[in-house]
Amino acid sequence: MEQLTITAKIQVITSETDRELLNETMSVYRAACNYVANFIFLTHNLKQFSLNKVLYSTLREKYGLKSQMAQSVLKTVIARYKTILENQKEWIRPTFKKLQYDLVWNRDYSLTQDRFSVNTLKGRIKLSYFSDAMEKCFDSNTYKFGTAKLVNKHGKYFLHIPVTYDVPESQLVDICNVVGIDRGINFLTATYDSRGKSNFVSGKAIKHKRAKYSKARKALQQRKTPSSRRRLKAIGQRENRWIHDINHQVSKALVESNPKHTLFVLEDLTGVRNATEKVRIKDRYVSVSWTFYDLEQKLTYKAKQNESTVIKVDPAYTSQCCPKCGHTEKANRNKNTHLFTCKTCGYQSNDDRIAAMNLYRMGINYLVDNQVPSTVTKE
Repeated sequence: MEQLTITAKIQVITSETDRELLNETMSVYRAACNYVANFIFLTHNLKQFSLNKVLYSTLREKYGLKSQMAQSVLKTVIARYKTILENQKEWIRPTFKKLQYDLVWNRDYSLTQDRFSVNTLKGRIKLSYFSDAMEKCFDSNTYKFGTAKLVNKHGKYFLHIPVTYDVPESQLVDICNVVGIDRGINFLTATYDSRGKSNFVSGKAIKHKRAKYSKARKALQQRKTPSSRRRLKAIGQRENRWIHDINHQVSKALVESNPKHTLFVLEDLTGVRNATEKVRIKDRYVSVSWTFYDLEQKLTYKAKQNESTVIKVDPAYTSQCCPKCGHTEKANRNKNTHLFTCKTCGYQSNDDRIAAMNLYRMGINYLVDNQVPSTVTKE
């Protein structure tokens, strides 16, 4: 068995009094996070034990935080710094702008099937919430709640809860199907599987809708008025929700259309955004801004739920290599017509399908390299 963690998002129902109390608590929590962030930036100290000795009294007295809240502030800021150092490789001071509050399970918050109990600066309060799809998570023998995050969006309160549970671990020896998945713009995904079948998810409508969002943002940015800035923010959030929904649908369809013990093979797109200098400025938004990583994450956890596996491989030459004879040449691929024509054997197909076929072959090679009997190769 292996552990899988997903984030459950629920909306909390609040009264005017509740909102005032939550806003006060979250505002103080945010201020305390910024205070600790400044201290760490000056000292480069990320050890919670030593930070606690220096800052605990200040967090309790100056900000009025309860004991567990003070510990949560330290953990929140330390985690943010570690993420920055991992991604940026340098000390950059984070700024906490949004109202938030990190809650430790059974200390700062608890949850039953009809009540959400949360600690505030003025004591604990109990709130109702919309419990759709949460019922199964209250089996304590199966599901474990972690440190949650309470956020405020447009005056509404949402609780993001990490839920951890065990799923059967997928074994390579059980693999019965391999699917190569090429991700792109014209086709969001192009696949090729062990049955020799290909499937495409068109990106035409998505590309068109994103162009409309881009045009609307550009017009609002030029106005530079308070109302245009509010509208700009709302559009960005709407587009973000839409993108996540699309990725959910695509990843769900990929998993449900394939049997258990499937090996999904993706290109490793690490650093894809660093390639923007190779793309014309007017094409950069379309070429590099789609959330491929989000799609990858959603596919990975959905695959685990279905006892399947996702691997990433080197994407080099996947659209230039002939899957029939192995000849690799840049001229094989015509980017304007999206047609692949092998200069040696003459094999022709859509260039995204060619990439998916090569990714499929890499999946087969992966199984062979790991000494797994090949029962999935298409004859």
